[in-house]
Amino acid sequence: MKKRVMLGMSGGVDSSVAALLLLKAGYDVTGVTLRLRPDKYMQQSAAGGCCSLDDIDDARRVAYKLGIDHLVLNFTELFEKNVIDYFAAQYEAGLTPNPCIACNRHIKFDAMLRRARELDFDYIATGHYAVIEQNAAGRWILRKAPASKDQSYVLYSFTQDQLSHTLMPLGRYTKPQARALAEEARLPVAHKPDSQEICFVENNDYAGFIERYTGKTAPQGNFVDADGNILGRHRGITHYTIGQRKGLGVSFGKPMYVTKIDTVHNEVTLGEEGSQYRSSLVAADLNFIPFDTLETEMDVTAKVRYQAAPAKARLIPLEGGRIRVDFKEAQRAVTPGQAVVFYDGDLVVGGGTIQADE
Repeated sequence: MKKRVMLGMSGGVDSSVAALLLLKAGYDVTGVTLRLRPDKYMQQSAAGGCCSLDDIDDARRVAYKLGIDHLVLNFTELFEKNVIDYFAAQYEAGLTPNPCIACNRHIKFDAMLRRARELDFDYIATGHYAVIEQNAAGRWILRKAPASKDQSYVLYSFTQDQLSHTLMPLGRYTKPQARALAEEARLPVAHKPDSQEICFVENNDYAGFIERYTGKTAPQGNFVDADGNILGRHRGITHYTIGQRKGLGVSFGKPMYVTKIDTVHNEVTLGEEGSQYRSSLVAADLNFIPFDTLETEMDVTAKVRYQAAPAKARLIPLEGGRIRVDFKEAQRAVTPGQAVVFYDGDLVVGGGTIQADE
């Protein structure tokens, strides 16, 4: 019998081509679009959005074109609790979260997998660009996609159970190759742009969203320098993130960068060029893929942002399940709340959340 696969279909080209490839590989595929945003955030969106009503329609049209079943699963309560609430609370705490990582961890590869098992599917699948393999010792591992579209940074939280039941058919393809396959198959989303924004935040207005969502206005406070001297007034800490230069709301006659956000004193520390670089960080909430825990020091390359280049670093275990990451060269805008992800060549070693204090 054919293996049954529940494929997450976002309505975009990647998951649509994933369906095509799974069918060609002989799987019994059912497309599933996850209803994530609560009704108050489900406005119609232009092409290139994410998780909107338009995207559900696009996914349904692709499923019809390919002759596969299509379902819509309502995960709005889980999404609001594990992604939106988390996002708002982190910003209020002076941190900068990555909601896509939270969504992958709690929704796509946890809740969706549990639902797939309830419905007797053998696997779940997505249109992510990363490679899942099993090594000689039988351990499931994750590797970077060989193409520039690699998305392994947002996937470091995989467990062994999740990896063993997940398929990523686009892992060894490039984005142009995926679009070419979509065009060849005449899929209706072949030329649909990629989503560029967080699905529940309109126009990248994070602070405005948080104010509307929580019903609270972040109080104004002081900009200060490293010595505590007052430089001006800020609009509320939810408007700022580490490394930010533009949109400070105050002109200083020279470039100034956010280097620290202090929620206790409601202060945002600014510094001149160079002050936004750090040579080490501490990470917690760790997950490792090729092994369970880090027992000894280890040399890796590490990324502190999705778009950052991997940098040479050394991992040093600390008490309390944390690690220190020492970089060979200082890194720009090391941001508490964001993920740091570790690699050994193309192998994803794991990752964790950057802490505010060392």
